Amino acid sequence: MATKKRSMKKPTAKRATRKSSKRKYGSAAGKQVKREMHEMKRGKLKSGRSGKKVTSRKQAIAIGLSEARKKGAKVPKKK
Repeated sequence: MATKKRSMKKPTAKRATRKSSKRKYGSAAGKQVKREMHEMKRGKLKSGRSGKKVTSRKQAIAIGLSEARKKGAKVPKKK
């Protein structure tokens, strides 16, 4: 029986200089989004000027992140 030899690959420059993944959102931002989601589920969350009830999950998250941004939490800027 012949056994196969495994070749050991050397780390290339691309692998060694990989960017470290940091958290994009802080814990305060997560708490704010959670709070807004609860409000939406209870039917208490209202949107901007019109004051209409928010029904979309995505919209509730956007409102939560916006509020967190205003309070100074770690949230990336809008594109």
